[in-house]
Amino acid sequence: MVSALEYTTDSKSITVSATTGGANGNVLYTCPNNHDATIDYLGITNGANSSQKITIEVYHADDNTYKYLTNQHSIAGHDTYHVLNADRFHLHAGDKIICSKDGGTFDVSLSARQFYNPNR
Repeated sequence: MVSALEYTTDSKSITVSATTGGANGNVLYTCPNNHDATIDYLGITNGANSSQKITIEVYHADDNTYKYLTNQHSIAGHDTYHVLNADRFHLHAGDKIICSKDGGTFDVSLSARQFYNPNR
């Protein structure tokens, strides 16, 4: 018999101020200790009047590396961009979502399901 996995939910939003990524970027979300997370929604809003570029990275704690989800993605003024569409993204304890921009006014939001995993 298959049992349902129990989880909690978390939503985070930030206004991006960092202009460089990696360790200097703005941390949108950190997967908690002893948890795995599924990111169900990751959306970006450009509040500026003109097109601007934004970068979203994933920090992978297991090997201390950063990988791009978007790299200087241009978003038109007063428009939104859904990074994952209908897809999902999985994180482990200590993994992070990092944001940086070239200019403009960006808000980034996500919604996650967090699963307790005592082995993490």
